[in-house]
Amino acid sequence: MADLGWPELSIIVIAFVLLFGWKKMPDMARSLGRSARIFKSEVDQMHTDASPGARTEATTPRPYAAGPASLADAEARAAAAEAELARRRADAEVARLRAEREALDRTTG
Repeated sequence: MADLGWPELSIIVIAFVLLFGWKKMPDMARSLGRSARIFKSEVDQMHTDASPGARTEATTPRPYAAGPASLADAEARAAAAEAELARRRADAEVARLRAEREALDRTTG
């Protein structure tokens, strides 16, 4: 990796400010800090969950821990969701065609 000196870093900073604008910089820094805190807490949570005997009753389970137990379960849920989506799309198409037919019947007679 190349060594970056002050001239290179200043060019990068100037380009960054020109691309994103001066007014958005505080919001971006705030978002970056928030993301770093969330990442750090998730990594700490992962380390405490991985260490034996560290889990206590006060530790709440993660919301995604109740998900499918295996890949087959996940695939079955995905297939069911796709079938439900296809059914809803078909129902919407039928409703659209009925409305179109009713509008055509009203105009013709």
